[in-house]
Amino acid sequence: MTEISYPARMAELAAERGDEHVVMYVAADGSEQLFTWSELHARTSQLAGALAARGLGHGDRLAISLKNSPHFVLATLAAWKLGAVPVPMRWDLPEWELNRLREAVDGKVTLGEEDVAWIDATANDPVPDLPDAISPQANGICSSGSTGLPKVIVSNRRATFDPALVKPMAEQWGTTIPRPQVVIALGPMYHTNGFFGLINLISGDRLVVMERFDAELVVDAIERYRVSTFNCTPTMLKRIADLPGIDDRDLSSIQSFTQGAAPMPPYLVHRWAELIGPERILMAYGMSEGLGITAIRGDEWMTREGSVGRPLRDTRVRVLGPDGTDAAPGEIGDVYMCSALYGGSTYIGGAPQMKTTDDGFATVGDVGYLDEDGFLYLVDRRVDMIITGGVNVFPAEVEIALSEHPEVADVVVIGIKDEEWGRRVHAIVEPKDKDNPPTLDDIRSFAKSRLHSHKAPKSLEIVDSIPRSAATKVNRGALLAERGG
Repeated sequence: MTEISYPARMAELAAERGDEHVVMYVAADGSEQLFTWSELHARTSQLAGALAARGLGHGDRLAISLKNSPHFVLATLAAWKLGAVPVPMRWDLPEWELNRLREAVDGKVTLGEEDVAWIDATANDPVPDLPDAISPQANGICSSGSTGLPKVIVSNRRATFDPALVKPMAEQWGTTIPRPQVVIALGPMYHTNGFFGLINLISGDRLVVMERFDAELVVDAIERYRVSTFNCTPTMLKRIADLPGIDDRDLSSIQSFTQGAAPMPPYLVHRWAELIGPERILMAYGMSEGLGITAIRGDEWMTREGSVGRPLRDTRVRVLGPDGTDAAPGEIGDVYMCSALYGGSTYIGGAPQMKTTDDGFATVGDVGYLDEDGFLYLVDRRVDMIITGGVNVFPAEVEIALSEHPEVADVVVIGIKDEEWGRRVHAIVEPKDKDNPPTLDDIRSFAKSRLHSHKAPKSLEIVDSIPRSAATKVNRGALLAERGG
């Protein structure tokens, strides 16, 4: 198949669907901005010309430290028009950490909030006639990594249009998904789940960009734009499901959603099955490193609770034991994956490279097992494992159990240093009722009703809110450091 560059694909879409609104931006106050393909094509060419004048060229990295906004979308598309590599950066970091990340990205040009007015001003520039270009690496994604060092994950895949990469996963189960889809980016676009919405856009889908996640505004946008799909975290799904009156809202446009980033509590799967039907729920396992993907549909999950599915899109999965040999079905080991379609990635920024096998599989440190039928089950990240009294406890398992406690709004579990136990299982809980929080005895009793007693928290901390990033993720390392490591 002839390669089609991202810029050539943009030109095609502008010619075919120039007057159609394809990007809808929803600000935190509920206001919106709409963009047609003709507007995007012209504006990104103008911005590309201005970035070239600042020295950005083919293969250079463009560091994008911008919040979800039209400016973020324009900057990414403009980078591709120059054959440059867009690298979105977390903007919600302390300044010292942000500076470390900038050094790791080493962008030829960096765009931050101070450049928003400059980006707007490029609308007055002439629209240049740019030569076709293919970015040698489609994009980068930043991660703090398990080592605490800045980690920039740069894709090994060229920025060329591949319909297989954006084929709706729901079609793997025989469902026909109308195209174009209407995709909503719920989380920050510095995260791979949010950023992938731009790949959907290049494929011809329409994109709704939320400035920040707000459950009420999200449901409003789903109804207004007839959103058909999105990527999300369990925390996002919980906040939407907890909205008053959610059962009476119109969610009928949702063809499917894909949940990832953390294990999905069973009660939440069943709640969303009530809202939209289990066949529209997909639970997936993938990572920013582009090693591949597995997925399972909600109705299938009901008979294999806890699984993240079987490999899709040319993905192969192995679970390896401590000696490097394939683990038997049901035996826990390190999860290794590979996929020619996703292309893999390279780390820059000083973080150690992934462990790989001689035949091309790699792991990001996740632990799990395969069943007899090849379905994958995740346990947790090995780096997060708590060894307490000589017994291994995975925080995710405890968090899933405690999330079903009727008095728990949110929870994170860490292993705090302890003279007796080595590490003790410590639960940090955000209560539903701040004036009547659960007690340690309540939490331990509830945990023991679902887990082995050694996994029950030995200490409890009540907080007003769990400190989550805009992507709804928790930094366990920071929580540990604040509590003495």
